[in-house]
Amino acid sequence: MTDTFMARAIDLAVENVKSGKGGPFAAVVVKDGRIVGEGANAVTYVNDPTAHGEIMAIRAACKNLQSFDLTGCEIYTSCEPCPMCLVASYWARLDRIHYGAWAADAAAAGFDDAFFYDQLRKPADARRIPMDSLMREQGAAPFRAWKEKTDKIPY
Repeated sequence: MTDTFMARAIDLAVENVKSGKGGPFAAVVVKDGRIVGEGANAVTYVNDPTAHGEIMAIRAACKNLQSFDLTGCEIYTSCEPCPMCLVASYWARLDRIHYGAWAADAAAAGFDDAFFYDQLRKPADARRIPMDSLMREQGAAPFRAWKEKTDKIPY
């Protein structure tokens, strides 16, 4: 059965390339043996750098299941996830990630994530995009409000 889901993710990625709507990446989210969300890379089509196949599939699954928590779900993705998609999979609480092609295969096609992994290992002040903290005390106000809120939905 898992081959069926991986085959669907790969087919979506190939279809996406042929349609001209995005890059060669796609994914499906599965729960209890059925697809609950699927998506293909739409970065250039919708002008959204976060519209990766995995992100699109996670968004669709969350919408279909009406939950931000995908515990009990697995994702089948046509390629090893980039750092953003990997972290999104953790935030979504997916049980497992299955992938087809390796990151090295993506790099050979011009999609190299090594730069991003390298940047994440560097201290904030040594990254290519400068980072600094401003108004920390005021910036902490939303967290104080969150701690005091009694009817919050934890995530």
